[in-house]
Amino acid sequence: MTMDPAHGTIGGEEADQLDVQKNNSADMSGNSQPHQEPRRVNNDPRANKQKGNQPRRDRRDVHGWVVLDKPIGMTSTQAVAVLKRLFNAKRAGHAGTLDPLASGGLPIALGEATKTVPFVMDGRKRYRFTVCWGEERDTDDIEGRATATSDRRPTREAIEALLPRFTGVIQQIPPRYSAIKVQGERAYDLARDGEIVELAPRPVEIHRLSLVDQPDSGHAVFEAECGKGTYVRALARDMGRILGTYGHICALRRTLVGPFGENDMIPLDQLEALCDRAASGEGSLADALMPVETALDDIPALAVTRADAARLHRGQAVLLRGRDAPTCSGTVYVTVAGRLLALAEVGNGEIIPKRVFNLTGLTASADRNERN
Repeated sequence: MTMDPAHGTIGGEEADQLDVQKNNSADMSGNSQPHQEPRRVNNDPRANKQKGNQPRRDRRDVHGWVVLDKPIGMTSTQAVAVLKRLFNAKRAGHAGTLDPLASGGLPIALGEATKTVPFVMDGRKRYRFTVCWGEERDTDDIEGRATATSDRRPTREAIEALLPRFTGVIQQIPPRYSAIKVQGERAYDLARDGEIVELAPRPVEIHRLSLVDQPDSGHAVFEAECGKGTYVRALARDMGRILGTYGHICALRRTLVGPFGENDMIPLDQLEALCDRAASGEGSLADALMPVETALDDIPALAVTRADAARLHRGQAVLLRGRDAPTCSGTVYVTVAGRLLALAEVGNGEIIPKRVFNLTGLTASADRNERN
């Protein structure tokens, strides 16, 4: 087990869409739900405290985003289950799997916020990760089995000279242990069964890749900002090979997911403390929620009258009239009296509702709405 020289933590590889985690059978892309991960152990210390004959509380409507600062050792599926229980929420799902051995931002959508998950999934991601040189592993991270070794260690100059080759749109071969389907089977299932998995290269975009630190000759710390579908594990693997050695990820932290940055993250212990205070009447879980529309920061907002809002809420199109007609076109989010109403398309002289939101129940506090 390798320590992260920069952070003193141990991490793994993230997977930010349906086909980007080696241990989960599925990710939440849009509205799909992650499956159970049989290799993982539930690390929630309160998971087994449910009394056998105690009836469950009725779930309630909770709407908004919580950006959990996921601890190392917890799966994304477990994190969603914990938050769903803390909020006693009817619906919850995450917007980009983060591997158990990674830490950092895991945006979790509650209630009607699940309708906005695709907008977060399509956003940029930022990672700080540590590469351990001299060893390649079958999973391309610290969990795997060593498949090749080298005594060679790259210099700082060689690493920095390499970075431009991994910036922009590049062709990347996903790791063998990934959820990509090969003739109907997940690649990681085939790999675990000992089958040779041949995956085709795919275009991915790396907006920025920089060397942050080189604490010793055997490790290098990087920061990458990338688009959807990028494998950080593959970056470590490919950089190692080109540098004449081998490499794998030994630590990873996600610091940005779409509109959600580190300032938006809340550690699990703080969330649990807030839950305890709320139970005693000293606080509200609404303080931990970010508004549903936070995920829509790149989409124009369009305010409508109450009369038009009533039509849109029924799924009916609204004709645009006169000087009040918006100048924008395409996808917008519609508000009435400052409250999110719908996702809609503007064009051909009308507003056509596509997804209507029903925000009855617990939502973000007024203070959170003002800050966002």
